[in-house]
Amino acid sequence: MRKSILKSLKPDIIVEMLDMAVAFENWNKVMERADMLYQCVQSIHEERQEYQSKGMHAPHIHIERPLVYYYGFSHLMRGMAHQKMGQVDQARACIDQYAEQGWMEDLDEVGMQVMHEFRHRAQVNRYALEIEAGQVELLEEFVNFLLEHPEEWLAGLKVITEAAVRHRWQIDRLLHVFEDRIQGIGKEEGSSNNDNMYHYCYQRALYEQWMGRPQEAVEFILQAIRLADKHGMDRYFIRCTALLESLREEATAEQIVRYRVMLEEMK
Repeated sequence: MRKSILKSLKPDIIVEMLDMAVAFENWNKVMERADMLYQCVQSIHEERQEYQSKGMHAPHIHIERPLVYYYGFSHLMRGMAHQKMGQVDQARACIDQYAEQGWMEDLDEVGMQVMHEFRHRAQVNRYALEIEAGQVELLEEFVNFLLEHPEEWLAGLKVITEAAVRHRWQIDRLLHVFEDRIQGIGKEEGSSNNDNMYHYCYQRALYEQWMGRPQEAVEFILQAIRLADKHGMDRYFIRCTALLESLREEATAEQIVRYRVMLEEMK
């Protein structure tokens, strides 16, 4: 992209565009926007370096976060897109890039904190990538990591249950470790965990169905429906109801009554 065009772009606007592309699960658009963000901040960085080499101050560009954030975010989003498209090697390469951003000069305290946050995110995402790819031997290590980082419990459980469904792993013992710990997490209004809680409940329903426990599966899908409705996750609602309908004959009469009441309340 030409420098004249890059200078007219605002990193924070591109971040918003990226978030929107992720919300619509348009992974090709995510890749495109991530590349745009990277080129934009690279142009800003090069201009700053050029002025610094001449002993001059670069023109002020208003950005809401340190430059290191936009570098990391561009690689993070590109890695997510590669992972969603099943391109594991490319996703690994992206994780390596936002794991180590110590090459950036003159990071202040806020910039250092951002760099450490991306390093932590890279550690979490490496586990997620390898476990989703079928590396069952990493499960125990990942669980121990999660136990040390409670803020990652729901996202981690979502990864573990989804991989268990895909690869046909029996993980009852691991799930039991977290059973009491996650009660109430993600249920409060406005929580950033809402999406992870929904996905965990949905994947857990699929897991219980595969394990031959249809009534337990119904309980989790009812939770997922309630979360999808409460937090306006309309795009998830249809697949929830489709799964529940597939379990209807094995659900209890009381569960079906609760399901009908729930649907009536949503009208």
